[in-house]
Amino acid sequence: MVGRQGRVTGRIGPGLVGEVMIPIRGGVEAFYAYPAIDGEEMAVGSLVVVMDYHPPRTVYVSSASI
Repeated sequence: MVGRQGRVTGRIGPGLVGEVMIPIRGGVEAFYAYPAIDGEEMAVGSLVVVMDYHPPRTVYVSSASI
């Protein structure tokens, strides 16, 4: 999971549990998402990269550079 890219479907920010869709296992699955860097915010539609993974469905993400 770490290093995979996904798309934000539920706003991520301080005090919020966001949601990201990540391509995995031949499909796309939803994961709960938190910011990897305190205070970072990511809007719906943003591209993110997974920095940490806590099974079964929680990821810590950071904004992805294109």
